[in-house]
Amino acid sequence: MDVEIWSDIACPWCYVGKRRFEAALAQFEHAEDVRVTWRSFELDPTAPAERHGDRAERLAQKYGMTVEQAREIERHLVETAAGEGLDFRFDIARSGSTFDAHRVVHLAEQHGLQDAMKERLLRAYFTEGKLVSDRDTLAALAVEVGLPENEVREALAGERCAEQVRDDERTATQLGISAVPTFVVDRALGASGAHPPEALLELLRGGWANRSPVPVPAPEVDSCGVDGC
Repeated sequence: MDVEIWSDIACPWCYVGKRRFEAALAQFEHAEDVRVTWRSFELDPTAPAERHGDRAERLAQKYGMTVEQAREIERHLVETAAGEGLDFRFDIARSGSTFDAHRVVHLAEQHGLQDAMKERLLRAYFTEGKLVSDRDTLAALAVEVGLPENEVREALAGERCAEQVRDDERTATQLGISAVPTFVVDRALGASGAHPPEALLELLRGGWANRSPVPVPAPEVDSCGVDGC
């Protein structure tokens, strides 16, 4: 059974959703028959290499809220992440384009290291304050995971895996995916949002038992979309 997960490295609910999905998969009776593929989704395809200024102030201005409301959202996310064993550090997070990071995730897939690469990038972004648009940083993180440094640097210097990223994003549009994380089972059954493990477990069981095509529903739980998290 194929499970594709559309997500962005800069999406906090995607990191939370990854942990919850892992918990669900660990309970799934047919886990050994599940193939998980990470798909690319950029919350802001026009993002610069790095944004500057206070994150909360920037979010408040973008989404028409007060700075205190933005900081409260961040506090809620930090608490939620902690409940999943994650350490979110918005105070040191560096925001910018994630396109090249997605390319590295695709490159890692060719080496059987996609999940490890995705995990390393999420931790680098949300916990370590690393700039994942920086190619030297990406190369170093990829080497940590086990990718050949020369291959990574050569890929980043050119256009390798760029089309795979764009194809993922085109497919997301075709499937009606507008928020992440979105979990799709066999291109037939889907759920958007960082659902609790028990709900994701039911998705897996439903996908195993019944693969009748249904549309991906609009997110009913925590997720990130182009209009915010």
